[in-house]
Amino acid sequence: MRVFVTGATGFIGSAVVQDLINAGHQVLGLSRSDVGDKPLIAAGAQVHRGDLEDLESLHSGAAISDGVIHTAFIHDFSKFKENSEIDRRAIKALGDALAGSNRPLIVTSGISPTPGRPTTEDDPPSGSNVTPRVSEEAAEAAAARGVRVSVVRLPQVHDRDKQGFVTYMIALAREKGISAYVGNGLNRWPAVHRLDAVPLYRLALEKGSAGARYHAVAEEGVPVREIAEAIGRGLKIPVAAKSTEEAADHFGWLGFFAGMDGPASSALTQQRLGWHPTQKPGLIADLDRASAFGG
Repeated sequence: MRVFVTGATGFIGSAVVQDLINAGHQVLGLSRSDVGDKPLIAAGAQVHRGDLEDLESLHSGAAISDGVIHTAFIHDFSKFKENSEIDRRAIKALGDALAGSNRPLIVTSGISPTPGRPTTEDDPPSGSNVTPRVSEEAAEAAAARGVRVSVVRLPQVHDRDKQGFVTYMIALAREKGISAYVGNGLNRWPAVHRLDAVPLYRLALEKGSAGARYHAVAEEGVPVREIAEAIGRGLKIPVAAKSTEEAADHFGWLGFFAGMDGPASSALTQQRLGWHPTQKPGLIADLDRASAFGG
């Protein structure tokens, strides 16, 4: 299968490219520059020039492919709502090229919290009052136009070098000289190692069902206080609680997420696709040896 991958030079997308090639697929990888071209070519992929705002390029890349995996997103969360709208337009362009063809489109989303229990794959996405990300809404619109679309929901994706929102928490703690959490810090973030998340995209492409949602979750919920304590150890700085009222001022845009309790299950994904996380380092273990701390 010839697969068009957006975000092909990014943290997750670059590993998706290699996984697809190792499995015998051909890859057309989206790249914005000569710098991005080089690792794609070295991995054995073809290069397709463009970016998330070049809708013509996205449409043409999808049109000449047997399937699309969309991992790209502009990770400037101070402009989360604006970047989510860019993502919506990108998904529409990809979907327009695939409509009525039965060629799969795999879209990336986050995991919204479900009050009182872990979120499952059968839970619909929360409304925009919870999170500005609209990728699932855009996927549903594509499905209504005859696109065979499914969604991979990501938690905090980590390795030694990056850890999702935790990477931003590390930078903030370094800047402010304190590693903070909100309230008692028992609110939880789900997590997965990058090398566990990556194969799920291929399985969704090869075996997934139209309209399905899949969870790349290895740890259902890591308490944010434990995350803050690991950051404190790594940076050798104090760890302290912030009240809900103090959170917005201390965390900035991250304050919305810092107090969120959002455990999630992947039981249905494991049952339906045969995906099973196997990487040993959990989020805290990766933080304890993180390169950000010289680990």
